[in-house]
Amino acid sequence: MTNNFVFEKDLSAKKIHVVREFNAPIEKVWKAWTDPALLEKWWGPKPWVAKTKTMDFKVGGAWLYYMEGPEGQKFWSYVKFTAIENGSRFAADTAFSDEHGSVPPGTSVGHWDNKFVAAGDKTKVVVDISFDDEAAIKMMVEMGFEGGFTIGLNQLDELLAF
Repeated sequence: MTNNFVFEKDLSAKKIHVVREFNAPIEKVWKAWTDPALLEKWWGPKPWVAKTKTMDFKVGGAWLYYMEGPEGQKFWSYVKFTAIENGSRFAADTAFSDEHGSVPPGTSVGHWDNKFVAAGDKTKVVVDISFDDEAAIKMMVEMGFEGGFTIGLNQLDELLAF
């Protein structure tokens, strides 16, 4: 387990900043973030699991998935890829949706910018998330995003160890 971890939230600026270092080469970390079969192994904080319906990893493409809870509850999310610099960065807009990827009008959108930086045989991942309004970031914080994302990143650390 690595100890290089930062999680900062600035509600007034509507931003979350996360930095995590992994003991794995950048190619392996990149694949774990962009291959749906690998994403499903770590994205959902246990006992929740992520399940992909579709993924088209290209600019303008999307990842449609749901988080399934231990009681069978499903929460759908739609992720539209807005920028990809292969192996080093991708950005996406995310929102809760229905099972068809339709985002209800007025739904808050999170704008993710994910950077991958090689540091020898390790990889630093820098995630910057911004929101259009303060209510959206407050909702994410109240839903337990920090704890859930931290668990997911810990699960990714375990996955990368193999």
